[in-house]
Order: sequence, then C-alpha cells, then structure tokens
Amino acid sequence: MNTFGRLFRVTTWGESHGSAIGCVVDGCPSGLELKQEEIQAELDRRRPGQSSIVTPRAEEDRVEILSGIFEGRSLGSPISMLIQNRDVDSSKYEAIKDTPRPGHGDLTWRQKFGHVDWRGGGRNSARETAARVAAGAVGKKLLQTAGISIIAHSKEIGGIKADGVEVNSNNIDEIKKKIESNPVRALDRADEMEKAILAAREDSDSVGGIVEAVALGVPPGLGEPLSHKLDAEIAAAMMGIPAVKGVEIGAGFELVKMKGSEANDEFIIDDDKVRTSTNNCGGILGGISNGMPIVIRVAIKPTSSIGKEQKTVNLATMEGATIMVGGRHDPCIVPRAVPVVEAMLALVLADHSLLAGTIAGTSGRIAP
Repeated sequence: MNTFGRLFRVTTWGESHGSAIGCVVDGCPSGLELKQEEIQAELDRRRPGQSSIVTPRAEEDRVEILSGIFEGRSLGSPISMLIQNRDVDSSKYEAIKDTPRPGHGDLTWRQKFGHVDWRGGGRNSARETAARVAAGAVGKKLLQTAGISIIAHSKEIGGIKADGVEVNSNNIDEIKKKIESNPVRALDRADEMEKAILAAREDSDSVGGIVEAVALGVPPGLGEPLSHKLDAEIAAAMMGIPAVKGVEIGAGFELVKMKGSEANDEFIIDDDKVRTSTNNCGGILGGISNGMPIVIRVAIKPTSSIGKEQKTVNLATMEGATIMVGGRHDPCIVPRAVPVVEAMLALVLADHSLLAGTIAGTSGRIAP
C-alpha cells in the first residue's frame, strides 16, 4: 500500500533515483489557507546537504503544487505535489545491485517483488519521506485550525541523551527556535551529539537515536475502540518510517518498572475540565485521546549504508561476498527524521480529527 489514512488520505509515489517523487493529498477540506512557502519550509528542514553531519546529496527539494490550491486556499479537490530529483548519481549502486546491503530492505524487496529499482534503494529509500513531509505540512496547517500543534526533537543520538523539557503552549515557540538552532535538532547536549555523529563518519560507521514528539491542543475523543485505536495508528505510522525499529507512547517501556499506583494517571479538575495529574499514558487511554498532550518517542537504528566491509551474498552467483557501501549517506538519520516524525503524527491526527468532526463540518469546508 502506498496510501495512508481514511478521510485524510495521502498517496506518495516515486523512487529515490527516478525523475521525481511526490504525493497526492485527498480529503483536505476547502478553504484552508495554504502557501507553497509553508510546505517548502517543512521540506527545507528535511532536505539533504544541510550540514556536515548529513548526506551531501545536493537536492533542493523544491516543491511544485500541481493541483488543489487556488488563490492561496485549498479547493477540497486532491492536492498534488511534485519534487524533482536533480542530483542523482546511480554509479555507486551498479556494482552492488546483486549484493544486498546488510540492514537494508534490498533482499526482502527483491524476494517479494522480483523486479526492483536498485538505484539508491528505489522505492525503499528514505528519499520517499520528502513526499510525506510535504503532505504533513498540509496536515499541520489543517490541525492549526483546531488549535493543535506538533513539535519534535532529537532526544538521544549515539547514546547521548538530552535532558527532559516539558513542552507547553507557553514555551513551544521558544523550544522550536532552540531545536532549529543546531544541526542535530536537540534541546541540549547538541555539541556532544554532533561530535558523536562526526566520529562515526570518520570511522566509516553510523549511529542511531531517538526522536521525541509532542502534540499539544489535541481534544479528547480522537480515536476508535479496538481496530482503529489512536495509539495503534500512531505506532503504525511511525513504524512505516524507514529505519524506525521501536515506538513508545507516554512513559512507554518505563511503565514496566512501575507499580499500578505509580503508573496510573489520577484525574483532577483543571479549569472546569477533567485532566490527569501526570501523563504516563501519553495523552491516550483506551485508544482514545484524553485531552492531555500526546507524547511519543521513536527509536531509529543506525544508518545501514556504511563504508566498513561487511559480509553479504551475491544473488547472481549464490555465493558469499563482501560489500563496502559507497555513495552519499547520512552517518545519522535522526536529525533529518525529526520533520518526518512530525509529518506522520500530523497525518494521523488530521485523519482522526476529520473522522471525529472536530475540524470540518459536513460541508467539508473550513469555517471562514
């Protein structure tokens, strides 16, 4: 499947070294104010070549809106967006097309589909996430009409953990500026994280980490019991991001160390609304949002394409082989994954907001 969502539906298309990638966003209500510059700003956060700690592939990732927007507002029809691949170099992949890269989906995609685009990983490349970020920009703008905002940052890189900071409506703008002020997108210990990435690159290796995301202003009632639980669909969206190997919501795996009396979030009345005194559940109970901030963390493995010699097999000769992956790769995916995590969280929340009727009425229009 290449399509996400039920009412707010996003289909992405294209391969890493093809002529272009893009997406089609269907289900966005009409009347949403949306400028190309707003989508471009999100893509600029994800694009390659930003600093010395990411891939030097020099893609500008300029977005072109083909349909669905007129005079700066959505029409309610499908929004189609295109991003050209302008800095493609497939030469490094010719020599290794029959030797699957350890840690990649090269082998499993070939086993499933038989005929694959081996250039840069083809459809199985993180290059595809640029299209998700473009779609996520639409989702973010839609959520803003309901007072919902999303922010993510690098929580951990190479074993170096940032200190915890509670994000709220009063400090979110300040925190956003701090995150974007350093190349690793961390709230603190950014210099140490950057050194860890550069050391891995110097050693022809890579490191992984954790991205934490928070959604503020989410009303209670989003999500469905059983098959369409909000936390289940958030987890599925995050696991669909390349290199993600784990997702936790709220206190997550720390809950196993607690007693029920410690883990349970007690209910209180705050400003005539039912809230919880703590947020170990991460804003979701029984698969439904409870009005507290939604907090998630995403575990991202080290980049699989590394310059060290590794064992593999030659699928043409069915013999053992070794491989050293060349080309242009990130020594750490985490900093560029931050806007991708935000985008996927936005897509899920936008879809559930439309399903719950908290954004657009039956007319399918954004209120003027």
